[in-house]
Amino acid sequence: MISANNVTLRFGKKALFEDVNIKFTEGNCYGLIGANGAGKSTFLKILSGELETTNGDISITPGQRMSVLEQDHFKYDSYPVMDTVILGNKRLYEIMKEKDAIYAKEDFSDEDGIRASELEAEFAEMDGWEAESNAAMLLNGLGIETELHYSLMSELDGNQKVKVLLAKALFGNPDILLLDEPTNHLDLDAIAWLEEFLIDFENTVIVVSHDRYFLNKVCTHTADIDYGKIQLYAGNYDFWYESSQLLIKQMKEANKKKEEKIKELQEFISRFSANASKSKQATSRKRALEKIELDEIKPSSRKYPYIDFRPDREIGNEVLTVEGISKTINGEKVLDNVSFIMGHDDKIAFVGSNELAKTTLFQILMGEMEPDEGTYKWGVTTSQAYFPKDNSSEFNNDYTIVDWLTGYSPVKDVTYVRGFLGRMLFAGEDGVKKVKVLSGGEKVRCMLSKMMISGANCLILDEPTNHLDMESITALNDGLIKYKGVALFSCRDHQFVQTTANRIIEIMPDGSIIDKITTYDEYLANDEMARKRTVYVANREDDNN
Repeated sequence: MISANNVTLRFGKKALFEDVNIKFTEGNCYGLIGANGAGKSTFLKILSGELETTNGDISITPGQRMSVLEQDHFKYDSYPVMDTVILGNKRLYEIMKEKDAIYAKEDFSDEDGIRASELEAEFAEMDGWEAESNAAMLLNGLGIETELHYSLMSELDGNQKVKVLLAKALFGNPDILLLDEPTNHLDLDAIAWLEEFLIDFENTVIVVSHDRYFLNKVCTHTADIDYGKIQLYAGNYDFWYESSQLLIKQMKEANKKKEEKIKELQEFISRFSANASKSKQATSRKRALEKIELDEIKPSSRKYPYIDFRPDREIGNEVLTVEGISKTINGEKVLDNVSFIMGHDDKIAFVGSNELAKTTLFQILMGEMEPDEGTYKWGVTTSQAYFPKDNSSEFNNDYTIVDWLTGYSPVKDVTYVRGFLGRMLFAGEDGVKKVKVLSGGEKVRCMLSKMMISGANCLILDEPTNHLDMESITALNDGLIKYKGVALFSCRDHQFVQTTANRIIEIMPDGSIIDKITTYDEYLANDEMARKRTVYVANREDDNN
């Protein structure tokens, strides 16, 4: 168990947390939620001991081991992948290295023998003989291929490093597991594997994530940070949302009844306070009035943008035709003879582990890259708006936000432009901020403003939920569901894909595609059945041989 006892954290005069008391117990998975800036990551750092509190303390059951998902992707560059994972249990790693050093000695002494015996006993007790196979299981589950297990970390790309650091955090069955955005940079297969791992995990998990489906799948409890307090709910994210909304509704209804009673009492007192025959009744009602207290309903610190994509023109029957597109990048064939026809009601989710393939296809369709082979053709009634995964080039200038968006607006009117920015929570003086100093989330909201103001009837979005908080993801999800045009998109958010797409195109590792008109959950269910059939047939063939 880990608990926060009267924890307060101040930065100058501002209190981020004030007298927080909360317990996280064994066997439960807690989703830590709150608006951007509420202090989710900071609270995890307090729990891990990385940050000291201003007042209060953190207590952990004696003898329990804590594991934390680290964020420094370069910290272990000099270590092999396998060693990095095993370092998740530091004591076990130290034993392994000390044993190796002793056995490597040419002059092996009696003292060395005694020490080696002690280490071997502790090593066996910690399940050390299974360490490498357990680490390999974690790596394979997260999509790190076996041939990379003994490579140096410096040889891996950024996404692979993230997976190794996650495997390191999961390694060795820690008693307390702290995970800050564990699904970032994971493909959908790796996220599904992690969900099952955490569902089966028997110790304490505290996780911060913007993935609503993930939180619903793994969390037994939800800890909501709002205005420096943490309120604990038994249940997943959807249960928290419904419960919190119901609580606010009940408080508002109770206040309404109290206000009606207050008005009734005030009218009686005003009418009869000067009447001698009813003065006692008036006095009695004054006492009753003084006892009525309205419930304090604080507005949440959460803010939801308003995302509404409205096409200027209705789309025709001919939308997009792709024929035989192939593309090789750095010797790897990422697209191989890709062909599909897009209908005027389609919202297509592109899935698969090869992110480069999806980005490449989108860049080709937007004319930013030429295919090696094949063609594509947009219908004459279509107009496109593009959300690139890397938007850095858009903001490498000295424009203010208003000037930047005005450059893309068909109406060169500041009030008109500010209206779109206001929907995306850029209010007042925010409009004169320089775009080059914006945060990742602010840049994404600018890009979505640009797409809204374009009036396009075809949207292409490459991982649009990156850098967004839960509220913005929800708003974008709702906006795309209501959108009357067509969309092609990639996204790691399961709920986003499931609720938006009516067609799934999976780009396979060899660059070919599987194209199905179906929902994402149905696609996954059919894919799982196909895999089971393949395993069954293979096993039957082995039995017959």
